[in-house]
Amino acid sequence: MGWPDMATLVRMATSVLSLRIDGELLERLRQHAAKRGMSVQDYVVRTLIRDDFDERFKAAVEETERFYGVTLTPEKPQKAQVKPRAGIR
Repeated sequence: MGWPDMATLVRMATSVLSLRIDGELLERLRQHAAKRGMSVQDYVVRTLIRDDFDERFKAAVEETERFYGVTLTPEKPQKAQVKPRAGIR
């Protein structure tokens, strides 16, 4: 499922949000947006949408885990145990 285009987002109920940010942060946002061929505004909006989705998805997984009484996500990834055997005694 792709991202909605900005025309779709504008048709939704909109409000204005004004931010005061550090010059270095704004420059980094400009660079990230430019890499994707986007305006800073579009980049920030899509980043916020993605972050909101990530939080809602995580909450849904946690609720599913509680409901079924299982853990779907490992707490700590297990590292493979490698035992040296190449002629070492």
